[in-house]
Amino acid sequence: MTTESIISIKDVTKRFPVGGGEFTALHKINLEFETGEFSGLIGPSGSGKTTLLNIMGSLDTPTEGQAIVMGKDISKLTHKQSALLRNMHLGFVFQVYNLLPVYTVFENVEFSLLLQNWSAAERKKMVMESLEWVGLQDIADKKPAKLSGGEGQRVAIARAMVKRPEIVLADEPTANLDAANAHTIIQTMKRLSHELKTTFIFSTHDEKVMGYLDRIISLEDGKVKKEQQVEAKFSLS
Repeated sequence: MTTESIISIKDVTKRFPVGGGEFTALHKINLEFETGEFSGLIGPSGSGKTTLLNIMGSLDTPTEGQAIVMGKDISKLTHKQSALLRNMHLGFVFQVYNLLPVYTVFENVEFSLLLQNWSAAERKKMVMESLEWVGLQDIADKKPAKLSGGEGQRVAIARAMVKRPEIVLADEPTANLDAANAHTIIQTMKRLSHELKTTFIFSTHDEKVMGYLDRIISLEDGKVKKEQQVEAKFSLS
């Protein structure tokens, strides 16, 4: 283990009550993630990918073991401290965009900044910069209903990146996209990872996503079956 890990997972086990018994979703997981990594969790449904992402995102806590994120032990945080960690340091991208339909693209991206102490001028600058990163600065006034699937997912990336988080957790972000849009989305994320030194961790079944990853962690039945550094198959050029 290194002292520079941005996320450290130590003997993490997660059990859920089921009927009169328990289901073990994760079993003694040990992983380290460094700043700027572009990594993926792969495995069949039920292998524990989303459960592990939720723990790293402070949306859940381990039954046993430790999840240290940005130097914070997730199990020891209060609800308020967990919310602060997510708001200040983490970004989330899901396969369902979760955009607020009554708000514009600009307002959807701005939303997380309203919980921080930024002036209106600062928020506008940050939102427009984030929309420029994903090539959507010209549709800032559109409502989500007017967006294509690829545009909606790019808005979700802009929303996740607007506060320049140290970590972005992405759960099947290309599941509802065609091949061209999927490549565009992942290329955008990888470029931002390089430019901003953001750590990206994916849960995915998508071979296209896997082609951009620098590290692949295979899960099966709640255990790490294989972990490997890989040379990305697809380039950003």
